[in-house]
Amino acid sequence: MLEASAAPTLSLEHTLLGLHHLPLVVGMDEVGRGALAGPVTVGAVAVGWGTNQPPAGLQDSKLLSAKRRAAMFPLIDSWALAWSVGHASADEIDSYGIIGGLRLAGHRALDKLASLCGPVHQVILDGSHDWLSGPGLPREMQPNAEKPCAVQADEMQPNASVAGHLALPVSVTTQVKADMTCASVAAASVMAKLSRDAIMDELSREYPHYQWDHNKGYGTAAHRAAIGSYGPSDFHRRTWKLT
Repeated sequence: MLEASAAPTLSLEHTLLGLHHLPLVVGMDEVGRGALAGPVTVGAVAVGWGTNQPPAGLQDSKLLSAKRRAAMFPLIDSWALAWSVGHASADEIDSYGIIGGLRLAGHRALDKLASLCGPVHQVILDGSHDWLSGPGLPREMQPNAEKPCAVQADEMQPNASVAGHLALPVSVTTQVKADMTCASVAAASVMAKLSRDAIMDELSREYPHYQWDHNKGYGTAAHRAAIGSYGPSDFHRRTWKLT
């Protein structure tokens, strides 16, 4: 059974907006970090002073059933100033490591978001580790060079092109359990989860023996057994221990 928790608020977001005199702040969260197959996906949700109280029922995506997450999509879409998702493929994770993949997916998400709502200067990340900041991305890792990770779940993408005008540097605030306490981060986790699940469901039609529509690429016993029987696919993270 999914465990209930207190509803996330905009308290930290308002603190940062006032402290830095900003028009907006962006909550970010990732899904797929520990999976054996598929992309790592980062969601980004922008809120401002005029953003209403969070939609009723908003929680970290892990606390919501698949049905509730789907029901939250239109509520978050109409509530947020803007939102976006970015992906890094299994091949990119193999090439740059999981932190490099997270950074790449995060920069892609922010680049898309900047095309919707303007420069982003303040981000809230869930956890205690700032995986977004770091050395400049090499040319092949630039946001506009995104490699396809099969399906981009167009029906869940905001209607905007990637403009490539991300404003850096971005100030990053880390907050342990922000996905449970900060509304923008909780919303980002839901959008990221919906987008990545749609990708894995679509891939599962082509590779049904891995059961990605059920395990979403994570290392269940059945998934590992299928890798042992059929070998890894092009969407597996081949530098990882798969069996």
